Amino acid sequence: MKCFFLTKKVILLLFVISLFSCASRKDLVYYQNIDDAKFPEKLNSYEIKIQPDDLLLIIVSAQDPEIAAPFNLMSVTVENTARPYVISGQQTNQTYLVDAKGTIDFPVLGNLKVGGLTRTEVLKMLKDKIAVYIKDPIINIRVTNFKVSVQGEVAQPGTYNVISERITLMEALSMARDLTIYGLRNNILIIREIDGVKSYNRVDITQSDFINSPFYYLAQNDIVYVEPNKNKINGAAVGPNTSVLISITSLLITLVTLIVTSGN
Repeated sequence: MKCFFLTKKVILLLFVISLFSCASRKDLVYYQNIDDAKFPEKLNSYEIKIQPDDLLLIIVSAQDPEIAAPFNLMSVTVENTARPYVISGQQTNQTYLVDAKGTIDFPVLGNLKVGGLTRTEVLKMLKDKIAVYIKDPIINIRVTNFKVSVQGEVAQPGTYNVISERITLMEALSMARDLTIYGLRNNILIIREIDGVKSYNRVDITQSDFINSPFYYLAQNDIVYVEPNKNKINGAAVGPNTSVLISITSLLITLVTLIVTSGN
């Protein structure tokens, strides 16, 4: 009988502990109160700004390819063939590295200030300048080294390349396979550098109004850090001793059970 009551108390204790360890809905659910949130009829269009160390792929086209050729920075990839003394090569467009001053050295036009400008603004500047030489030039611009880093309590932390030059915070977290159960959802840190100055901003993704935040869209080289919650921090404090404590507790319960049983 004593053994029965002891076991019952242990089960009750474990149940109470589990209640305290449970996370509440407000700590885990994204986009809370989204049905009551107010959003503008049309969200503002978002464009990244060119930054130092960006690699820009700029291709200029025209009806006559020979006229556009001087405005394209080309390189040749050399390949040896199976036949001796025969070399084949393939031309590819080179990228332009934006230097610390925010400039690129563009063929024919020389040094151009592109840092701090959006893709649309750079496109307009190039069209205006090249139109002096080419009628109705077609220009394509792309940042080839756009990337964001996701760290902390996510399933797959790492640095992710972005092809589209447009990515939201939630898309970046999805690329990292979402937050773990230990991730603090209401205090996500975003580190951003603009014109050499770093800014530190925090976003609460449990509240739907973060969609209107200027950090809903990420910029190139942003760092997203998901902080661990108290449960993870407390668990880390216990560390490798957790398994030892569980084993000792189990052993004590077994001993008490045997003693009570033998007493009966």
